[in-house]
Amino acid sequence: MTDAPAAPDAPRASSADLLAADTGMGAVTLRVADLDAMTAYYRDSVTLQVLASEPAAGRVTLGRGATPIVILEHAPELRHAGPREAGLFHTAILFETEADLAAAVYSVASRHPQSFTGSADHLVSKAFYFTDPEGNGIELYWDRARTEWSWTHGQVDMATLALDPNGFLQQNVTEEALAGTALRPASVGHVHLSVGDVDSAHRFYVEQLGFETTTRFGPQALFVSAGGYHHHMAMNTWNSAGAGRRQLALGLGLVRIEVPSGDDLGALGERLGHFGVATRDDGRVLGFDDPWSNRIEVTTRTR
Repeated sequence: MTDAPAAPDAPRASSADLLAADTGMGAVTLRVADLDAMTAYYRDSVTLQVLASEPAAGRVTLGRGATPIVILEHAPELRHAGPREAGLFHTAILFETEADLAAAVYSVASRHPQSFTGSADHLVSKAFYFTDPEGNGIELYWDRARTEWSWTHGQVDMATLALDPNGFLQQNVTEEALAGTALRPASVGHVHLSVGDVDSAHRFYVEQLGFETTTRFGPQALFVSAGGYHHHMAMNTWNSAGAGRRQLALGLGLVRIEVPSGDDLGALGERLGHFGVATRDDGRVLGFDDPWSNRIEVTTRTR
């Protein structure tokens, strides 16, 4: 086992072609039809805290501590996206301990058992999957230590092995974790998208944006990261093969990526300009769209 991958992609000209190693993900924005119901789900079931409420703007930010995780924007005039369209596959919320994960899973399963869709041991992580009341996918997960991950020919070894949810809860739920959910840290670990084709996803997210491939499953799925993480983003065609550009709809509103410094942000802007990617840049936030009109914003880390 190794702690970081061998170069998984074709050689690059320099490190300037890559996102910084300690790049991470920021809060995901969802456009929602029922702001009150969705706020209640993420607050009371997923066990996030309301960090900010802006009634005039129709916006609620939820997270843990000072870390925003989900931003809900009220947009009742919009339609729901079709099941075969590009967009969000799931937002993955990362917990620091198995007990913290178990407390969140127990809460969702107790309050909204019908929203549970599955669980898996992915070798690098243990994950539980849910669908929120408006059909947005959620993954709640915990990572094994990087020293326990395996890499083969530059790709991280991931699998989908059976993980008994009841057994996991019996082994890991504690009174302390249940009582302290709001005080325990959590963050967006990765964001998984539904896209029209994997080759275009690779061209955009790896060759242009600067992630590195960590795993690819032929034409079906691509996993990418910065700094040897198992994945910060993933793209699949399992439900959306051939999908074109998105129309304005409920669901995914914005994916945020956080880089360490202003220099990293400037280098990314120059790189995207070199590839002819149209950007929105106010000096603090670099915005652009992927090939399916998923909105991306890159900022410097503030915490």
